[in-house]
Amino acid sequence: MKKIYLLFLVLAMTASCTKKKKADLLVVNANIYTVDSVFSKAAAMAVKDGKIQAVGKSEELIEKYEGKRVLDAKGKTILPGLVDAHCHFFGLGLNQQKVDLLDTKSYDEVLQRVVAFQNDKKKSFVFGRGWDQNDWEVKEFPVKDKLDELFPDIPVVLQRIDGHAYLVNQKALDLAGITKDTKASRGEIVMENGELTGLLIDNPMAMIDAVVPDLSREEQANALLEAQEICFGFGLTTVSDAGLDREVIELIDSLQQSGDLKMRVYAMVSNSEENLDYYLAKGIVKTDRLNVRSFKVYGDGALGSRGAALKEEYSDKHHHFGALVTSVEDVYDIADRIAASEYQMNTHAIGDSANAIVLKAYNSALEGKPDRRWRIEHAQVIDGKDLDYFSQGIIPSVQPTHATSDMYWAEDRLGADRIEGAYAYKTLLDKSGIIALGTDFPVEKVSPFLTFYAAVARKDLDGYPKNGFQTKDALTREEVLKGMTIWAAFANFEEKEKGSLEPGKWADFIVLDKDVMKVPINEVPDINVEHTYSAGELMSEKNN
Repeated sequence: MKKIYLLFLVLAMTASCTKKKKADLLVVNANIYTVDSVFSKAAAMAVKDGKIQAVGKSEELIEKYEGKRVLDAKGKTILPGLVDAHCHFFGLGLNQQKVDLLDTKSYDEVLQRVVAFQNDKKKSFVFGRGWDQNDWEVKEFPVKDKLDELFPDIPVVLQRIDGHAYLVNQKALDLAGITKDTKASRGEIVMENGELTGLLIDNPMAMIDAVVPDLSREEQANALLEAQEICFGFGLTTVSDAGLDREVIELIDSLQQSGDLKMRVYAMVSNSEENLDYYLAKGIVKTDRLNVRSFKVYGDGALGSRGAALKEEYSDKHHHFGALVTSVEDVYDIADRIAASEYQMNTHAIGDSANAIVLKAYNSALEGKPDRRWRIEHAQVIDGKDLDYFSQGIIPSVQPTHATSDMYWAEDRLGADRIEGAYAYKTLLDKSGIIALGTDFPVEKVSPFLTFYAAVARKDLDGYPKNGFQTKDALTREEVLKGMTIWAAFANFEEKEKGSLEPGKWADFIVLDKDVMKVPINEVPDINVEHTYSAGELMSEKNN
């Protein structure tokens, strides 16, 4: 009897050893960049309940796991789902209902697109975005005269590519009550020869915003869903939306809870007294797909519209220094208030003056408060004297395509000496230890592979300049991939759940048609994302 018992015991143990574990998805024969702490590679992953169970060799995982679904990657490259550290997700969706003015080569082309849009859509209020006078042969700001002729009775608002200037027609000015006598603070109502040009820079834009018709909840929901489809198609599985109001955040949460919106969103709350009061009292809001634990504050405007706040005058406009959007006193007060909570402060700062003010305010507010991960969004022009602040736990959150978009005219604005401290991504990385990378779409294009290319090559898509733009501040491919995955996740306090392909983390990953780490750098912009997975679920698939 004892021998029979021992035999059954051995058989039971043998059966338990050979029995395979269940997996919802088994990925095999892949070229996986895990982006773990040692940047290791693997060939297979097992996924269950949306999380990664194991990463390793194909033969080992095939022996150990039985997958309900099997993805044979056939040697294709797999990366962690990409995290856009700074974008405008909701704005991208809204832009699908606006005149697309990106890549226009003249003001006349802008007008042609507006007319064509209105002939098709027949809107009662026309909104467009994306013009950049620096791309035109005549690099001067446009004026409203032709808009007034074409649209005498319909308000038209055309937003500059950086979001920091409007060109509006007289009808829009009248609706907003803007006259030659209207005073502007922390921005500019541009006049020529004592007349309104229709150009509004930074804070005065709010007077126009106040008369733009509100969107219905259905229109807002459709905008979010359209943005999701675009982003999944480019391999983005988490987006950090840099500035949202409570109404939109709650709509995002509702759509996520219903299962319609599956994009993970790190929501930076727009800085306003109402939003501060509500969210500081409420505390951090965290679900599997939504994270609300930061405030987006504006320090200054943009360099292209000469709204960035500089310590010395603009090289191409004497006695002009740009402007702060938020006063020095308010920056310090907001920093102190947020520092008393668990929330993060993420501040838009372009000019060296704005960066210096914000960095000093952070330093003051965070004394004795480690690991707060407060961020400087853009960090475009930094005085060398202020760089050491980034060694004290402040994270630079930058968008590499800004460098290659601005390089044609940035030195005109800043001069030969000051440009050396601009778009200094490698310098910022060396100081901070990490750098979070984003696109700033729809200011720039959505594709994160343009971000990758610009950060490494420091060239435009035509290969200009031949030797790259300030290549001393180029990043390596490994640094860029980390900046778009694990470092971006860290900047969002999410590095324990995403940003690398490791057991216990969400199975957010993408399959590429080329190896982004090895192909010639000029091929990177054309890389396609063949599959995008979030929590092990297929979100986007390109038909080859």
